[in-house]
Formats: sequence, C-alpha cells, structure tokens
Amino acid sequence: MTQLRPDPTNPGGTRPAAAPLSGEEVARATGMIDKVGATFGSRVVGQERVRTALLVTLLAEGHVLLESVPGLAKTLAASTLARSVSAHFSRIQCTPDLLPSDIIGTQVYDPRRHEFETKLGPVHANFVLLDEINRASAKTQSALLEAMQERQTSIAGAVHPLPEPFMVLATQNPIEEEGTYVLPHAQMDRFLIKEVVDYPSESDELQVLDRFDDGTLGQHMLQVEAAITTSDVAELQELTRRVYVDPAIKRYVVALIRATRDAGRLVGPELGAYVEIGASPRGSIAFFQAARAMALVQGRHYVIPEDIRELRHGVLRHRLHLSFEALADRVAPETIIDAVFRAVPTP
Repeated sequence: MTQLRPDPTNPGGTRPAAAPLSGEEVARATGMIDKVGATFGSRVVGQERVRTALLVTLLAEGHVLLESVPGLAKTLAASTLARSVSAHFSRIQCTPDLLPSDIIGTQVYDPRRHEFETKLGPVHANFVLLDEINRASAKTQSALLEAMQERQTSIAGAVHPLPEPFMVLATQNPIEEEGTYVLPHAQMDRFLIKEVVDYPSESDELQVLDRFDDGTLGQHMLQVEAAITTSDVAELQELTRRVYVDPAIKRYVVALIRATRDAGRLVGPELGAYVEIGASPRGSIAFFQAARAMALVQGRHYVIPEDIRELRHGVLRHRLHLSFEALADRVAPETIIDAVFRAVPTP
C-alpha cells in the first residue's frame, strides 16, 4: 500500500510519500559528493571534520558557523566549498561599522530617471561567506536573520527572494574581544552546524609546508575549478529529503533534545546545574535534516544512530545555553552533550 502524508497545498488532503532512494540514485549522489570532496582536498589539507560539516550543511539546506583561532583555514575551507559549485559566490568582511544596507542592499536615487532604484547587496548570492561575523554589530547581525531563516530580504517594503541554493558560511574568532559582539542566541540557533576547527596534525602541517614549497598553495592557485553545478546541488538536496528515517530514530532525536532541557535528572545535578536553557525544537529539526545528509554522504539511503552520534557536537554545541558557573569552571558544552548521549538509550 502506498504511504500517504499531508499535502500542504491541499489542506486536509494527502499525497503519496516520496519514493525511497534507489541504488543508482545513491551512487550518483556519491559520485557528485566525491567530486566536491576531491576539490576540497586539493586546497585544504586534512580537516576531515570540517569537510564533512560543510557537505552535510550544503545537502541539508542549512548554514554553518566555523570557529577557531586565526590561521586554521576557516576562510579557505568555506570559500573552497563555495567555489567548487558553479554558482554566484560573495564574501563579506564583517567590521563594526558594517551597516545592514551593506549586506542586504538599499535604494539609490537615479538622477537621470528621477526615481529610486533598488541595488541588491552581496547577500543575494548562492554562497555567502561572512568572515568574522562576530565583528558585525548587533543591528547588522539582525539583518541576517531574515535572510538566513526566510531566505529573502526586505528593502523599502519590497520583498526580494534569495537565489537557490542559498547557504551562509560564517567564521568567527573566539579569542579576540576588542571590536567584537556576541552573536544573539536566536541567530546562533539559525546555524544548522557549528564546527570548531582544530589544529592540524603533525603530518598535515608538514604537508602544508610541502604544498607551499611546490607552489600549490600560492596566490596563483587560489582559483578552484567547479566540480558540480547548482542543478547538481538541487538534485543532491532533493535526494537528501528522500533519505529514510525510521520512527525509532525520530524518537531517539526527540528524547535527546528533551534531555537537554532536563539535564539535571539524567546526567546528575552537578553537570545539570551548568545548563540554563536546553535546545529548542529547532534542534530536533536540525538533527533530522543533518542526519539525512550525513547518511547520503556516507553512501546510504537510510539514517542510523551513528549518524546522530557523529553530529552531536556540531548540532548541539551552540544550542545549549550554559551558566556563568560553567564558564568559570571551564565546562565545555561537549562535556554536557556527551553525558546526555550516554544517558539516553540508543535504539
């Protein structure tokens, strides 16, 4: 019997559920993903977790936040992914004096025609790199919320849809405080994944020097040949939406998210006291979307619990609001997340 699901275009009606992915479709998706991964590897040494986070975010139609100290190739990783797709790419260097109109656009008076003309800003691109997003003021950061969530901008009362696909790749430096602004929790929640970029291994750092020595990391090699097109990205995103998620996995995700809101009962009063606010239902949706993408990246047409566990830090580390005592005691959100995962039974 064909499974039915609600049809949003026909209130009260239903439509057939999407067909499961075939072996041929999974193989085609894997081929395209491997092409993007190879392009990424040609410019960025190591950083496998960053590569996976970027691919998952792209397939899940989300946005990604990369955080690390300077010099760990955050900007290079983000720009390489964007340029691996034959699409419109823009880079915005965030500064304290950046205005909302510098991002979304504004109206400019044309003296020849004696009328105002709308000039769209750099956010109207397929891939938008926001470098050092925490240097932008709160007013400018708020202008990004509509673009990231609604995928549109409003200029002088007119709504301008953003192109498809649309993805924000933001970077931030956690160690500098002068001239920076803390990202509002509401905006942090809009990022599907927050990835913390680690220092490279010794062998990876040696490979960086080798590439610099032979010229493959020189300025003349900054151009990246596109591996796939925007049509390919749209196809990958459509295939991702058809990845099968078992009801047991859905219940597992909901149990994990609800556990962050009652951490004291599950992980003990000592650790639980560090959590002021747990993850919202947007966290459940993020796990659901990202797990489907992770499964496809791994070459599967179905989600397994290991996909959820692999994504736990990236999906939850920016969605838990910890207390000042946690900061004072240097308790990382990953410590709380790992404790929650140990407490919730795996299906």
